[in-house]
Amino acid sequence: MPDDPAALSALQPVHDHPDDPKQPADGIALCLSGGGYRAMLFHLGALWRLNELQYLPKLSRVSSVSGGSITSGALALNWKNLGFDANGFALNFDKQLTQPIRGMASQSIDVSSIVAGIFGGVSKHVQDHYNKYLYNHAKLQDIPDAPRFVFNATSLQTGVLWRFSKPFMGDYKVGLVMEPDVELATAVAASSAFPPVLAPCVLKLDPNSFDPNLKPPPEITNPDFRKKIVLADGGVYDNLGLETAWKQNKTILVSDGGGLLGGEADPSEDWLGMTNRVLLIIYNQVGSLRKRDVIALFSNHMRDGSYWGISTDIRNYKLPTALVCPIDVTTKLAQTATRLTSLDDTTQKQLIDWGYAVCDAGMRRWIVPNAPAPSQSPYGTFKKP
Repeated sequence: MPDDPAALSALQPVHDHPDDPKQPADGIALCLSGGGYRAMLFHLGALWRLNELQYLPKLSRVSSVSGGSITSGALALNWKNLGFDANGFALNFDKQLTQPIRGMASQSIDVSSIVAGIFGGVSKHVQDHYNKYLYNHAKLQDIPDAPRFVFNATSLQTGVLWRFSKPFMGDYKVGLVMEPDVELATAVAASSAFPPVLAPCVLKLDPNSFDPNLKPPPEITNPDFRKKIVLADGGVYDNLGLETAWKQNKTILVSDGGGLLGGEADPSEDWLGMTNRVLLIIYNQVGSLRKRDVIALFSNHMRDGSYWGISTDIRNYKLPTALVCPIDVTTKLAQTATRLTSLDDTTQKQLIDWGYAVCDAGMRRWIVPNAPAPSQSPYGTFKKP
């Protein structure tokens, strides 16, 4: 496969933004998938292990969708306060990330948002929660220049990714707004606007705020597409957050907190329940296809990186020193509902521990083989052999 010109051609990145390189550059990108609070906590565990491996300062880009964007937003906002030592270890990880994210996981959003959505303002309701517990009205201009944080949503108007970042926001069809004056909570709310309950997130913009000097010019300049931007969960388009990372960096780390879709003997027949079930099936299929492609490209040495997922069997890494994670325990965690509903203390700790353990296996198997093995996960759910 690596020598097949047709395959290589098909894998060339699509360049739809001014900062997209012609070929991926040196650097490491971390992709954080969607999956509600389940993914938010799973990714927190992965970041915990990446911090111990002194890998956080090595990241060039963090690309996220949905639940992954909640975690990424907290990382971006608190980056300057992590207190990295000379080796790249964040001394304040627990205070700046673990405590606020776990506080968020103890608060329910989506049930109350259904009620708010009946009367309008669902996105505002979600943003208010994010601001109260995590972001405190910080703006995209308050996050660091490096690493580049990209929060991905899906444009319901153009059908492609709408990207929020510090330098610009927009999509390649309608154009870009440079240095956007937008709250971080708005970007995360758009990225996690799971339909039909939490969507849409609507931005009201001045059509003249779009950059008129883009080369090549965008396909759509109609003001009707630029004055009201209608967005949904980034996972509708790309539930792994791969798109904006794959084009940029040669090494890709993928943390996949997308849940394991269980069977339903009697699926709901009302419009809301049925729509939700259909969307979960679509998400699962799209995510599975992307996951297979990524793993195949890693296996064929066409790209460097590692993948770890919440539904992974840790034994597949064939790493004798991996933490012991019984498949029945991790499968139950992978079946945690894709919701923004509060989780009990035990479930929170187990999800964090599982993200930590499987990230450790993925990193030590493919990226840092000589790193010492941990004796146990942070809260002791999983221990060494």
